[in-house]
Amino acid sequence: MNATSDDARRAALPRISQRIGSITESATLAVDARAKALKAAGRPVIGFGAGEPDFPTPDYVVEAAVAAAREPKFHRYSPAAGLPQLREAIAGKTLRDSGYAVDPAQVLVTNGGKQAVYESFAALLDPGDEVLVPSPFWTTYPEVITLAGGVPMEVFAGPEQGYLVTVDQLEAALTPRTKVLLFVSPSNPTGAVYGPEAVREIGEWAAERGLWVVTDEIYEHLTYDDVPFTSIATAAPSLGDRVVILNGVAKTYAMTGWRVGWMVGPKDLVKAATNLQSHATSNVANVSQMAALAAVSGPLTAVDEMKMAFDRRRRAMVDGLNAIDGVECPTPHGAFYAYADVRPLLGRSLAGATPATSAELATLILEKVEVAVVPGEAFGPSGYLRLSYALGDEDLATGVGRLQEFLGSAR
Repeated sequence: MNATSDDARRAALPRISQRIGSITESATLAVDARAKALKAAGRPVIGFGAGEPDFPTPDYVVEAAVAAAREPKFHRYSPAAGLPQLREAIAGKTLRDSGYAVDPAQVLVTNGGKQAVYESFAALLDPGDEVLVPSPFWTTYPEVITLAGGVPMEVFAGPEQGYLVTVDQLEAALTPRTKVLLFVSPSNPTGAVYGPEAVREIGEWAAERGLWVVTDEIYEHLTYDDVPFTSIATAAPSLGDRVVILNGVAKTYAMTGWRVGWMVGPKDLVKAATNLQSHATSNVANVSQMAALAAVSGPLTAVDEMKMAFDRRRRAMVDGLNAIDGVECPTPHGAFYAYADVRPLLGRSLAGATPATSAELATLILEKVEVAVVPGEAFGPSGYLRLSYALGDEDLATGVGRLQEFLGSAR
């Protein structure tokens, strides 16, 4: 029996949808997985790839999870938007840390910060809507914007301006299709932190242009050199109800594996995102939610101790990188990343190779000196390397030492 033309057309359809097939793997997770695989094989790899604190989750948080695991009521489904007591605590924490008063009904608890990012854009964007994305950007932002039907519009700020975009740059990128400004401070991957006046100016500009602002505040507690964290939601009250705050427990409380994040926004948007989540994943694991409740309701003592270690490592990494000829690394004032400009090294001879891009350079570094870094292509233009200093002091010193010896040999 001969196949009809319709049968032939169906047979020719791609196996994977174009929408999903166009998504690239998370570059940071890929680098981290490669580093861990090499370590498991006995290679002495130093991993600067993952943005993951090397500290254990605080004891009181773990104990809260253990207690919750013994409670039969937490063995069942719970509301898709999150446990009521956790939503209330997050509202209180948002007022405490961001100065932004919200009702618990404006909080949606998500499976990690990434789900909050995706659901925010999925609820906001229609096909063709544009999002201004300051660059360098976290690798996931453009992917989820595209998946949600939007168009990411990169606005690049280089090391000469501290990786901080200006209102003039944003204005130049504005089009009639622009609906959202993504605002991240402190920044992943650069560690840049916008000052209070710059935050106010950008927020007021967005309000004047009728834009939504989606602001990721997950590194809010990790700033250094007396540089303050400033929430755009409070710095620019004229934004009204067109602001969405994204956050989670992963970075502040060393809880990356617990997978609890949240979004805070106007009730109609949160309701729409909750409807989406009710079909996608239902509720976040209750044991993790109770751990998050202990974290956001508890003291910041453990956070301050981790921050002191990050600060020490930050200074050591920046000094070590800037000692390499051809590397320029501005001092980051937030998060736990250094973003090094390595453009002068591209095209030079290194170990018999001549890397033309930072991706090629990162591969060469891993192969030759067993140090894992993330290339700039994951965050925007080529020519940069991101290194996380959320690892032990000894490993950091060893890894930077290898970089100094290897990159210092470039000719």
